[in-house]
Amino acid sequence: MDNRQKDLDILQHLVDERLLSKDEFARTRKSLEEGSSSLASVIFKNHFEKKIDILNIIGSEYSIPVVDLHNMQPDQDIINEIPPRYAMHYNCFPFSKDANILHVAVENPLDIHKTDEISMILDKKIKFYAAEYQAVLSQLKKYYGIGAETVEQILDQTDKSERLKLQVEKAEEKIAMEESSMIKFVNQIIFEGIKSRATDIHIEPFEDELRIRYRVDGVLHNATFPASIKEFTESIISRIKIMANLNIAEKRLPQDGRIMLTYENEDLDLRISVLPAPFGEAINIRILRGKTQFIELSRLGLSKENLDIILSVIKKPHGVILVTGPTGSGKTTTLYAFLTRLNRDEKKIITIEDPIEYMIHGVIQLQVNQKIKFHFGSGLKSILRHDPDIIMVGEIRDLEEADITIRAALTGHLVFSTLHTNDAPSAITRLTDIGIEPYLVSSSVECVIAQRLIRLNCEYCKEEYMPSEDFLKRYKIEIPTGSKFVRGKSCKECDFTGYHGRIAIYEIMVLNDALRDMISSNVPASKIKKKAIELGMVSLFQNGMEKTFQGLTTIEEVLRVTEDSI
Repeated sequence: MDNRQKDLDILQHLVDERLLSKDEFARTRKSLEEGSSSLASVIFKNHFEKKIDILNIIGSEYSIPVVDLHNMQPDQDIINEIPPRYAMHYNCFPFSKDANILHVAVENPLDIHKTDEISMILDKKIKFYAAEYQAVLSQLKKYYGIGAETVEQILDQTDKSERLKLQVEKAEEKIAMEESSMIKFVNQIIFEGIKSRATDIHIEPFEDELRIRYRVDGVLHNATFPASIKEFTESIISRIKIMANLNIAEKRLPQDGRIMLTYENEDLDLRISVLPAPFGEAINIRILRGKTQFIELSRLGLSKENLDIILSVIKKPHGVILVTGPTGSGKTTTLYAFLTRLNRDEKKIITIEDPIEYMIHGVIQLQVNQKIKFHFGSGLKSILRHDPDIIMVGEIRDLEEADITIRAALTGHLVFSTLHTNDAPSAITRLTDIGIEPYLVSSSVECVIAQRLIRLNCEYCKEEYMPSEDFLKRYKIEIPTGSKFVRGKSCKECDFTGYHGRIAIYEIMVLNDALRDMISSNVPASKIKKKAIELGMVSLFQNGMEKTFQGLTTIEEVLRVTEDSI
């Protein structure tokens, strides 16, 4: 049997084993027919979905060693065998060593030019293994750190005496000495956050380290960077401040700025916040994308019943509609979805926000500016002179803002705003605690919506499971007929967390006569909540459990975000 026929037979075997889709099979066969490459070379160069299973078959048929890197945990001594610049440049990962032979994973061990070059540069005896391309990249990032080759380049460009000199130079002179590699490294920090779907990047200097963390799906994760970046803390911070047009010489006061950039045809707005800390300035980068995935009301994750309630409430001609929840729970996105639905030629909508997160065509949006004393209170007074039908107040923070919001609703305006409370009924007591009379609250507030964002099970690694009986009894969980429990096992697609993406859960309290009487009588929030549930309100926990029974998330995730409101 000639080699070409053998390739075609193995290719058909991969299809029979359902390891290749029809499209992947067609592309591979076309490459074989048009070129002189072997099937192994074509497979190594393509990033197929089930790559490791395919590699194992190819390796067995052609006597090519294959390694699965996903659970590989080599010692640091092994990692140090290949300097970062070469590991990153050639995408090669050392995972073990015996005698004088270093075992290295690459995407294509049949690329003789590449493997010979690596062996010659390192001057080592190397045995090359085939591995998944993405697995190689993941291990390089994990063990060498993001931007390791750039940091190594900076260290080479700047000797120790120069680095010590940088610590005492003026900021302006220091920036002038920065090489393009520092700019590249800061870009790597930002782009890694964007690629990993982070909403925030936290850069935090401590006495013995510079910690960088990404918030993905609402949870903070430590990012792996070379320990040597601690030496360049001031350079990194100064570079970001320059990008955000901030004062690099001012290190005693908080500063806020923004960076506008485009990444892979997507417009991004980065909000920069700088805080002075004992070991250097801490920076938070909030990543706002050009378009939010929840801008349409129908895509907020509302059940049909809750969607019907919302649609009826936002059509009211006047009154206050409050959205509550902690920072980062998606309150502003929900309000934008409401405004998008109501944005019609016959309605005038004005908002006052801090900051304006997304621009809505046809809506007048005002930005709070504390430096010139333009805040929510003063802005609201001016808004009322412009004859609006609908007003959105980014947040009610004090008595003045609450009072103007309430009175705007009582004078015929529909007002949307947010509060920081754990559940919907607590918003009522929050307003009275601020100083609003209970009778004004009861006569102006139409609806309170509490919300949280919960992580969704990863679609690539989810599996059914059954929680323990003790766990179900502890939280008094009754399982409806036909429901199922699902969780993510963890895989590379979800960065081994078991979750990928988020959806909102809601607690909607629409005020009626019974609840208004209780509010006017200054009844505690706990009793208001009990009555609201009797009248049909679905609590945050209950709504979260509905998502769990649908296989969208886990009980543990629901408890993580709602335990304070149960």
